Amino acid sequence: MANESNHVREVTPSRRSQVAPFLALDVMGAAQRMEREGARIVHMEVGEPGAAAPRAVREAAMRALEDGRIGYTAALGRDSLRARIARHYADCYGVSVDASRIVVTTGSSAGFILSFLALFDAGARLAIAAPGYPAYRNIADALGIETVPLAVDASARYVVTAAMIEAAHREAPLDGVLLMSPANPSGTMMTEQALREVCETCDRLGVAFIADEIYHGLTYDAPAQTALAFSDKAVVVNSFSKYYCMTGWRIGWLVLPDSLVRPVERLQQSLSISVPFLSQVGAEAAFDAVEELEAIKAGYARNRSILLNELPSLGLGDFHPVDGAFYVYADVGRLTNDSGVFCKRMLEEAGVAATPGLDFDRERGARTMRISFAGAESEVAEAVSRMRNWMKRGL
Repeated sequence: MANESNHVREVTPSRRSQVAPFLALDVMGAAQRMEREGARIVHMEVGEPGAAAPRAVREAAMRALEDGRIGYTAALGRDSLRARIARHYADCYGVSVDASRIVVTTGSSAGFILSFLALFDAGARLAIAAPGYPAYRNIADALGIETVPLAVDASARYVVTAAMIEAAHREAPLDGVLLMSPANPSGTMMTEQALREVCETCDRLGVAFIADEIYHGLTYDAPAQTALAFSDKAVVVNSFSKYYCMTGWRIGWLVLPDSLVRPVERLQQSLSISVPFLSQVGAEAAFDAVEELEAIKAGYARNRSILLNELPSLGLGDFHPVDGAFYVYADVGRLTNDSGVFCKRMLEEAGVAATPGLDFDRERGARTMRISFAGAESEVAEAVSRMRNWMKRGL
């Protein structure tokens, strides 16, 4: 028996599971370990609102919980929530969207998985911005989809343009394009004209366009426009996590062309059955909490001002335009050639957690880092003070 046990086959992970780590979450884990050992850490590594979900959200969920049974819903989501999301597009953008085109998802993360599965087969080519949200690439890798990075720079104000998409498609045909505006990690936003041109170009080329609009509502100088204003073929992904402060509720939505609704419904039926009932009830109430949410956004605006005013004096004045979201994507090249080491030392020596740029850009990320200002104003001020004192000690 002992001899037989030596030949037991090890359980080995699949090739598709060998995706890159999500460095922001790795940094958060390291910061939390330090906290368990008694350290005081200022968290600027994860894009998570510091505020609680609005009172109306919590109260609606508590009422539903007290009512008794919490069960499945339809795979596409509760009809009342889908109708309320449709009304949101009319109210905020003046765009008419039929509720039948809306699918409630388990956060935007499930929205990407469902969209990729419904739109692309293994081997498809999907263009994404670099820098960009790392989960796009990692989900695509797990599904056998090739990502094509489109490197943005100052010449186009750090956004992907229609001309870039057309050039990439000429080089080798694209099956899809996925863009976020306002963007993560930078907060940089496409102009309305640039978004229109991207939508029209993708439609003309027969390339699927996925618009990640998760940071809509969080803009500081001008509102964002939805891709649905320019194309009824676009797939829109959104979530209640950011503007609505509902990260842990894990709820988002898709707006789909009619032809994709039934395929996504079939996928959702088998992959998750339905989105948690309590989260759907709370999400519907979130649309009535605008006054509270705008007050939270005003806090982000104050945090943004602190960083835009103070970072240049720390040698971090070269950053992408911060039009929205709650991030600064800063060039650290004057201070280091390795942002991973820089962020590790800043965490361990200054107690400030930030995310190295390699999470967002594999080619150029060694000289950048992302700073989130989604927390309290006092935390942002303390982070600046700690960074300044740390740098004075000579890094």
